[in-house]
Amino acid sequence: QVHLVESGGGLVQAGGSLRLSCAASGRTVSSVSMGWFRQAPGKEREFVAAISKSGGGLYYADSVKGRFTISRDNAKNTVYLQMNILKPEDTAVYYCAASRFYEAATINESGYSYWGQGTQVTVSS
Repeated sequence: QVHLVESGGGLVQAGGSLRLSCAASGRTVSSVSMGWFRQAPGKEREFVAAISKSGGGLYYADSVKGRFTISRDNAKNTVYLQMNILKPEDTAVYYCAASRFYEAATINESGYSYWGQGTQVTVSS
């Protein structure tokens, strides 16, 4: 079993920054691609960012491109999401996800098999 735990969420003013972390336990996730998704109140979960096994392949949703950066430290079994210039519309619960075996990054939710519990990000105006 793969266990993912997100942290780093909180309340921030528009224009501010937050760094989310996703720590894996149970076994290493260094051999698979990882992703971040978010779900706002009353909305479906949506793709935010994805990173390949090695960290060389990156994908971002258009809504966060240029503001968010996904990265990973495989030695620490940890994935990060640096969020800059935050906007009120970024308010959501952010989830970390791991693929079962895919090495290439994917933007599709169906490509991920393991999910964290989520961390709340609230951006005030």
